[in-house]
Amino acid sequence: MPPILQCLQQSTTTMSRRKILLLVLGCSTISLLIHHWSQLSWYPKLFPLSCPPLRESPPRAKHMSVAFLKTHKTAGTTVQNILFRFAERHNLTVALPHPSCEHQFCYPRNFSAHFVHPATRPPHMLASHLRFDRAELERLMPSDTVYVTILREPAAMFESLFSYYNQYCPAFRRVPNASLEAFLRTPEAYYRPGEHFAMFAHNTLAYDLGGDNERSPRDDAAYLAGLIRQVEEVFSLVMIAEYFDESLVLLRRLLAWDLDDVLYAKLNARAATSRLATIPEALARAARTWNALDAGLYDHFNATFWRRVARAGRACVEREARELREARQRLLRRCFGDEPVLRPAAQIRTKQLQPWQPSRKVDIMGYDLPGGGAGPTTEACLKLAMPEVQYSNYLLRKQKRRGGVRSRPEPVLDNPPPRPIRALPRVSQGT
Repeated sequence: MPPILQCLQQSTTTMSRRKILLLVLGCSTISLLIHHWSQLSWYPKLFPLSCPPLRESPPRAKHMSVAFLKTHKTAGTTVQNILFRFAERHNLTVALPHPSCEHQFCYPRNFSAHFVHPATRPPHMLASHLRFDRAELERLMPSDTVYVTILREPAAMFESLFSYYNQYCPAFRRVPNASLEAFLRTPEAYYRPGEHFAMFAHNTLAYDLGGDNERSPRDDAAYLAGLIRQVEEVFSLVMIAEYFDESLVLLRRLLAWDLDDVLYAKLNARAATSRLATIPEALARAARTWNALDAGLYDHFNATFWRRVARAGRACVEREARELREARQRLLRRCFGDEPVLRPAAQIRTKQLQPWQPSRKVDIMGYDLPGGGAGPTTEACLKLAMPEVQYSNYLLRKQKRRGGVRSRPEPVLDNPPPRPIRALPRVSQGT
């Protein structure tokens, strides 16, 4: 073969190899891009692997010091039960009220460390009703305590307050036919600032947070802004009752807890006959106007809540909330039967699970164990649905024994029910 033809053949062979190499490289690049795109969170429902794992690597130790400001009618009893059970499982001390305060820390008085039963000091956790006082809580709780609270949409919260405390709040008792609409039409006709339990009838969230519930953001916008700053300085998380499961996901992540640590049964819920199915729009507007300070607090912290969800990855939070709901349903079925339902107190045979009733006009529902028996599973299920008063009394007895006050063991299931108590402590409103 002539030299020129041999040269051309070699050049053709070299070019063919280059083309093949480029083709292989191109296919590999396209394959890698397709794989990369499949991992992006543009389509979170299709590609959930974009979310970080539930367990951190390396894992953080679970945080053990928590103070929960239990606000009124905001699903706070359910959060309290989560914290009580966690404390028991980890042998932590829970701050509980002195008997003279009954099951609240002498609310509506400003919280004082003197209201804490000496057998429950020094505590790791606190979760009973109180009026917030930062200095007193910091004097009581460990320095690494994480502070959390929960808020609820003010119109829904006020409807619940009006129903639950109708027999205790004088402003509500004055209303003809116990009509929420009549009260909100002219609240000044029934409300008396400073009288006993007046805080249940006006800006209850602001009062619970230690604020002045008589201030109006319309007259003094700076006061609301200052109260928000004070809350943000102290509380690492403000949960939102309307997004309860998402709130628990954020709480779990904040405290480095497992998903199992925040499973729950809904507690202190009213029967459908004791609440409005829906609040008319005009009534909701009137409730928010009357409770303008609460509305300002809620609107601000609802917005910050969703910014926090966005930082965590909304698709990831929703996925974890879905897993929480599925795990919760499995737990409820295991504890309370294949179709767990909330029951009126009169239908609950297990005395330790009978919720306290605030009045004859309000039915508070609860769960019941499907049968007798004992054992760790039964006890765990009992505590999952145990109302606040019974659980508080049980923990106090247990912590007294641990401190040497009593030595005789008291089984959970065979205890007599706690003595009936009034809804609120026998104290006057103070500052």
